[in-house]
Amino acid sequence: GQVLELLRAVQRGSEDRKGSLGRLRRALQNEETQQKFVRLDGSIRTLTGLFTSSLADMQLEAARCLHELSHSSDPTVAEACLPVTSYLLTYLSGHSLEFTELCLYTLGNLVVESEAVRKQLLPQGIIPVLASCIQSPHEAVLEGVGYVLSQLLQAKESPVEIIPQVLDSVLPQHMLRLVCSGLGAAVEFAWCLHYIICRHKSNTVLLALGAVPALTSLLLDLASEIPQDAPEGLELLVCPVLRCLSNLLAETGCRVQDERLLIALFLLLQCFFQQHPFLVQECLWLLNNLTADDPFLCSALLSLDLLPALLQLLPCSQMASVLVLTVLCNVAEKGPFPCQQLLQQPVLPLLLPILAQPDPEALGQCLELLHLLFLHCPQAAADFTRQGGNQALEQHQGTPELQERAQALLDMIRKPLGA
Repeated sequence: GQVLELLRAVQRGSEDRKGSLGRLRRALQNEETQQKFVRLDGSIRTLTGLFTSSLADMQLEAARCLHELSHSSDPTVAEACLPVTSYLLTYLSGHSLEFTELCLYTLGNLVVESEAVRKQLLPQGIIPVLASCIQSPHEAVLEGVGYVLSQLLQAKESPVEIIPQVLDSVLPQHMLRLVCSGLGAAVEFAWCLHYIICRHKSNTVLLALGAVPALTSLLLDLASEIPQDAPEGLELLVCPVLRCLSNLLAETGCRVQDERLLIALFLLLQCFFQQHPFLVQECLWLLNNLTADDPFLCSALLSLDLLPALLQLLPCSQMASVLVLTVLCNVAEKGPFPCQQLLQQPVLPLLLPILAQPDPEALGQCLELLHLLFLHCPQAAADFTRQGGNQALEQHQGTPELQERAQALLDMIRKPLGA
């Protein structure tokens, strides 16, 4: 009843139409009221009429009502708003900042809830409209664009229907520029880039725009500016940037031959280690992708004396220990000299507790590392025996998936002794 009365008051155009709209907006903050409202005959038509009227204050109040509706998690409410989408797009290119911002967030909310809305917005030209909005000088508008884009890029149909359109537009170059700008919108656009990179197999567009050097120098800047305690929220930007760079390196075979990046990663690790342990594995992922098949960075890791800091991360978490071991394998694969340098650190005693753990992934990497060390430095096998390594290996002779590898290592240990 109350909703109907509010709608009638708005429709009648009584002297206090703006006041009625304001009351309607407050009522629409309730999920149930939203559902009732869209079922009323002519409700959306009335709002659309006011939203497109020539009275600026009416327009703004109607935009606020639509924004409240867009918050509904009921797809039928989002679909009831389909007639408004083309106007929302049209109005992104003018009016007041507040109005543009309201239109952007309303679109972003509708996009999340409804595939029908996304399907309608693409032919209506949402991508070109966002490509023009992303060139706005206003931070509030940029943050809104980032919000809409990140919702679109996460949609299930995005890899086929949305990402190719985004890559064909000027959006990527501006996204990259904004990620590196340090503005508040940088975080949203860094996630946008991440969604593109991890859901789109060929990243030639981003590579051609210089994404790898741009993100590398951004990480160098962020690491060099870190005070003793990281500024609040820095981790929100660092996380997607690390992922973007990691995935670009993994998928494209791109190389970053810049040892400063290794130092930057260890500064970030040191900075986030306590407060944001989830970033430890993000940094280690990138470190792994940098050192895999890269002799230059493997030897830089040794010559910059970063091994002690890396080894400290072994007990950090299950995932961290797997990744640290993988990076150590990347180094050990490069032959006798790197293996000797690894053995100058207390690597062998650190491996013993890992052999006693039940985690098959860490165990597998640990056996792989021992294999490389014994292969390139037979002396390591004798040292390992002295530290009680045989017993640690013998425990795994009964584990089906590790049995053969444990046996092969025991054979390597016994060979030089009997030879």
